[in-house]
Amino acid sequence: YDFVHIGNLRTFLFEDVLRRTSSLLGLRVTQVMNLTDVDDKTIRGASREGLSLRAYTDRYAEAFFADIDTLRVQRAEHYPRATDYVPQMVALVQRLEARGHTYRSEGSVYFRIATFPAYGRLSGVSLAGNIAGARVDSAEYEKEDARDFVLWKAAKEGEPFWESELGRGRPGWHLECSAMSMELLGETFDIHTGGVDNAFPH
Repeated sequence: YDFVHIGNLRTFLFEDVLRRTSSLLGLRVTQVMNLTDVDDKTIRGASREGLSLRAYTDRYAEAFFADIDTLRVQRAEHYPRATDYVPQMVALVQRLEARGHTYRSEGSVYFRIATFPAYGRLSGVSLAGNIAGARVDSAEYEKEDARDFVLWKAAKEGEPFWESELGRGRPGWHLECSAMSMELLGETFDIHTGGVDNAFPH
């Protein structure tokens, strides 16, 4: 949704060192870095400039690749765009729904954290109190618990949406990473890197 800054570049350089070190140690590396081309920020930016999501995000994707090439960061094996994996995201929501981990409210689908007692164990995130870095949806969406997060957002006037078995809408930011990584790496993978805003609720 914007040009990268020095903090972003630090993350990409760290990932590059991790990738190169793993390879030197004889490990087989398959790296996936998603391009989040649909979320609140990209939608706002595209709307402000009167562009399609693809036209708006292409500009920043090209600048991103130019920046990492300048820093000689090795390219990942895959750079999936969220908008190319919406069917997989819908299927993942349906899978969670079938297992009783979701609920619907005002056309949106939420993950109910209370249904998963081990939640937060991997990241070390405590579910008590406020959670640093958490993205909280605006009050227009009715949630049962403030810690629950949206998997599928109901369509809103003037915003892009997809027709699906879940209704008209678009994927939630946190669902995107899960669906794309599972599609390209399988059910489990070894390392997840990213900013502090990934710790919850990823």
